[in-house]
Amino acid sequence: MPNLYRETAPMSEAVTNGIRVEVLCRYAPENSRPLHNDWVFQYTVRITNQSDQTVQLVSRHWIITNGLDHVEEVKGPGVVGEQPVLAPGESYKYSSWCPLPTPTGMMRGTYQMLRPGGEQFDIEIAPFALRAKQTIH
Repeated sequence: MPNLYRETAPMSEAVTNGIRVEVLCRYAPENSRPLHNDWVFQYTVRITNQSDQTVQLVSRHWIITNGLDHVEEVKGPGVVGEQPVLAPGESYKYSSWCPLPTPTGMMRGTYQMLRPGGEQFDIEIAPFALRAKQTIH
């Protein structure tokens, strides 16, 4: 069976219904405490509306898998306290973080979007790796 943690890059890209989601992740050693099993990862997301309709991001659903294959799900309104509205051609960018008890893991998920007529739909956040740089002393 392939090792998904090794094969998944610390970046991802997906387009669903004309909405592009790009993610770039990095290990944040300045906020981590490996001796206490606390690794922190920062990720930056850019959402671009490539459709011909205005959309609003209303909620998020993250699926976070750590290096021991323990899965946590995080659901909530908006992102970083906002529910951005994107007209055609507009982008929205934000950064957040994810703590893990292991030096490797993976994140994926969906954003729930809303069109002006009230139609809700999900857009994909493709899987991306959470991987601390290993150091050898």
